Amino acid sequence: MNVHQPISPWQEGYSLPQEFYISQAIFDEDVRQLGQTQWLLVDHESRIPQQGNYFLFELGSESVIVIRNRSGEVKAFYNVCRHRGSRICLENEGSKRVLTCPYHAWSYDLDGNLRSANLMPADFDPKEVKLAPVHIGIFEGFIFLNFADGTPPDFDAFVAPFRDLLRGHGLKKTKVAVRKTYPTAANWKLVVENFFECYHCNSAHPTYCSVHDKLKMLAFGAGAGSGDDKDMKLYEEKLANWERFSSGLGYPVGMFADEANSAFFQSGNRLPIADNAKTESVDGNPLAPLMNEFSEFDGGQTGCVLNPLSTLLVNNDHAIFFHFIPKGPRSTDVEAVWLVGEDAVEGADYDPANLMKVWDVTLTEDKTITENNQLGVNSRQYRSGRYSTQERRIAEFVQWYLDKIAP
Repeated sequence: MNVHQPISPWQEGYSLPQEFYISQAIFDEDVRQLGQTQWLLVDHESRIPQQGNYFLFELGSESVIVIRNRSGEVKAFYNVCRHRGSRICLENEGSKRVLTCPYHAWSYDLDGNLRSANLMPADFDPKEVKLAPVHIGIFEGFIFLNFADGTPPDFDAFVAPFRDLLRGHGLKKTKVAVRKTYPTAANWKLVVENFFECYHCNSAHPTYCSVHDKLKMLAFGAGAGSGDDKDMKLYEEKLANWERFSSGLGYPVGMFADEANSAFFQSGNRLPIADNAKTESVDGNPLAPLMNEFSEFDGGQTGCVLNPLSTLLVNNDHAIFFHFIPKGPRSTDVEAVWLVGEDAVEGADYDPANLMKVWDVTLTEDKTITENNQLGVNSRQYRSGRYSTQERRIAEFVQWYLDKIAP
């Protein structure tokens, strides 16, 4: 399909027309726009603790080398040799003293400067040759990339709404405990829509629902702005009492949700998990040592939707970040990464299997239901469906997508 051809009309409050979930042309434009307009969360600094440590991040046809240089800074370069375009790093992660292209052995230092290129003409100036940089931003230890050709979106403005909400949570002093990718045979927008609503939670996620307060699930099941107004009012008094307790311990409280006309479509909140629960675990008991600067557990969870492809959940003893990586019109990699305090010892202080249990079960269930959603959308009989009152955030996401991303 050509993106300039007529697209089926969309009605506000309904899901998108079929083309948006299956078209290669629309997908290609989605990836281009997402890369240029959004700061994409790709990992945590603890993945590359030493100079020369690197990992690759891929979006569409682009491969990026994210590497720590000799002075300790994190840099990002397109994984493209400036000679004839070969990929330089072929392994997904590792450590390099220099970046040497395997094709003709051109080598670059960890700041992207050309070090050697044999048998070049006399008028060739190696000082003019550098790896192409990718815009990079770091916030609370998290690494973000932007693929804009010119000036990227203002990174300070991008992270500003979360500075107070994440205050004191100790995220800079964490490390990766476990990571898992859930390859999902569904368009990235179906993955995001599923993540932005809890209308399906009672029927699809018994483990997740058993961990969280039932009324909270109805009011804020998928974060700020995702619940029904009546349930939100019923929950207000309980939330207010908990906020007084939590703020008394020094924790930040509050919530916000961007409107559909915003640049990044962000939201954030701090909510109690459930009565008597200290963290998001099957039994409510801690899974790792307290990792923040506060003296005791408040049983809260901080949820940050940084943009539709990047979400962070922070408990008192561990954090999880999710990023959704579009791979094709009907394919998305959902990666979840669990973090604990940098001094926590595996086996003694935390068990990776217990740490990931709630969300591993939930994401596995999400993979199944989202893939089934895609299979139905593929049908000639698919028609846009009306959203429920618990899917308001999806309706807003669709409006944001059509305004900011869609061709």
